[in-house]
Amino acid sequence: MTRTIAIGDIHGCLTALDALLAAIEPTAQDVLIPVGDYIDRGPDSKGVIDRLMELKEKTKLFALLGNHEEMMLGVLDRKREPFAWLNHGGHKTMESYGFEGDLSVIPASHRAFLESLLPYYETPTHIVVHANYDPQMRMENQPPDLLRWVKISHQTPKPHFSGKHVVMGHTHHPEGQIVQLPHLTCIDTFCYGGKWLTALELESQHVWQSSPEGEVREFDLEPMPTPAN
Repeated sequence: MTRTIAIGDIHGCLTALDALLAAIEPTAQDVLIPVGDYIDRGPDSKGVIDRLMELKEKTKLFALLGNHEEMMLGVLDRKREPFAWLNHGGHKTMESYGFEGDLSVIPASHRAFLESLLPYYETPTHIVVHANYDPQMRMENQPPDLLRWVKISHQTPKPHFSGKHVVMGHTHHPEGQIVQLPHLTCIDTFCYGGKWLTALELESQHVWQSSPEGEVREFDLEPMPTPAN
């Protein structure tokens, strides 16, 4: 049986990611959709990218581009000054690569992986994005800044016109809780801040969570009422 599983913002928390994957036991038939922000803030961004690249060889991985990967790529392409990225946790990423002044310390394979990241993922019933969306706009036309930067706490979107349920990260809950509305679910549960890394199976609504130390728990989300069109 194929499962479609979204994974929230990892932010360098490799121990939590490994514990989560051990609990999920993804198969070659499963679809995994990490929502972006694999790097920065946490202790091992390089290790997280390594793990996601390994996972891409073993299962159907559709990894999304987060705002932190966008900042890193901008610096690598010399299109963005490094200061903003470094101040948003980029210094932890560079430490994980052993940076000593030369950007070539980042492997070409990692850069290629970052360049391959997707803006969103869509199923017949769900849309997965990093940050936010325009409810009246088709996904292929969504503004990149909205997809990657705008928190739902600043701009809470209405239901998407397609009627599909939207799953996203980016807006962390300070107490590590999953945010549920009838038309959207936010699974950024603040792992780097000491709370949880969350994975959600889209159809069954089964949840796996891992702490930064690798403690795992599982439960099912309570169903929400279907939003009125």
